[in-house]
Amino acid sequence: MTESSSTQATVQEIISNLKNKPGALLPILHGVQNALGYVPPESVPAIAKGLNLSRAEVHGVISFYHYFRDTPPGKHTIHLCRAESCLSMGGKQLENHVKARLGIDFHETTADGKFTLEPVYCLGNCACSPAMQIGEDIYGRVSANSFDAAINETEELA
Repeated sequence: MTESSSTQATVQEIISNLKNKPGALLPILHGVQNALGYVPPESVPAIAKGLNLSRAEVHGVISFYHYFRDTPPGKHTIHLCRAESCLSMGGKQLENHVKARLGIDFHETTADGKFTLEPVYCLGNCACSPAMQIGEDIYGRVSANSFDAAINETEELA
């Protein structure tokens, strides 16, 4: 089975399992993203057909919600907090450093496929602002130096 046919089989299974739920589009999109890491553009026609929606309606929901990706994520996803507490404690400067260090913007992946940068609007770590999350690890009081150290450590573990 090719990767594409495996992907389509996964999408079809998710559609079949969830299409009868009220408001099934969001649960299906979440299911696809949870299973594949993103919502492949080639899955949109199958999702639309399964829910009797237009492809434009499905695409509109995917593009409206920042959570949904239509490209594969990097090996490690970095969530950088954008909430008020983090911004007031140097979050914007940290954001500038992170983007420069990685050479990407929010919702992008480094050319080597190692890191994807995503904004998040609270990690619940406000007492230790600014905060970020790499994978399942949450970091507080993040500075340019501690970010670089965390990235270096993550690269070494990869």
